[in-house]
Amino acid sequence: MLHTVLRRREGGESVEQIQLDLFIPIRKRKGHNPSVATIYRALAEHAKREAHPEAVVQADAAFAASRTATVPEPRPAIPNRAAL
Repeated sequence: MLHTVLRRREGGESVEQIQLDLFIPIRKRKGHNPSVATIYRALAEHAKREAHPEAVVQADAAFAASRTATVPEPRPAIPNRAAL
């Protein structure tokens, strides 16, 4: 969908005009148009990724590292202090 919006924006169309031709393909809002706000959020996120590609690479690496990290063992139980 983002590719369509970017291509049509280059052609001079407004987001409001493009929104009428877009349809959500899955889930609860299947068959409906995305909101104008959703399109603008997607455009802003795309612009952020284009402006700072090194941040995207760093975030992907951090996510991958977090997925491969080992889970720590549980701590031993604390003895009942009332019995001491």
